[in-house]
Amino acid sequence: MLVRAGADRQSAGILGETLAAEELLRRGYAILATRYRSRFGEIDIVSEHDGVIVFVEVKARRSARRGSAAETISMRKRRRISAMALDYLAWTGRLSRRCRFDVVAIDALGSSGQQIRVIEGAFDAGGRG
Repeated sequence: MLVRAGADRQSAGILGETLAAEELLRRGYAILATRYRSRFGEIDIVSEHDGVIVFVEVKARRSARRGSAAETISMRKRRRISAMALDYLAWTGRLSRRCRFDVVAIDALGSSGQQIRVIEGAFDAGGRG
């Protein structure tokens, strides 16, 4: 049963990231990387929008039992994303570029009531927001 639960969570994550990338492309974002890994963890999507490098955290929930998708990003996770973003900017030689942190929140994933929200500038580099 544990394997199935983990597999279900992983497939939901992949579906959520695919839907998020499609929505971002529809809104004019250019996808630079998906699942960018650094020593601090993984950034779901790195993109560019209107000349700004955008680091995107994707949160998808099948139900609201444990809160909405947008509510699930902890302060600790925000700080880790900030550290990963700095690593990405240094690795790609883009330290002088403007950047921001967006969240794509998907609620009721895979159902007829599915909702996708893009929250631009959801938090700042210090994790606040």
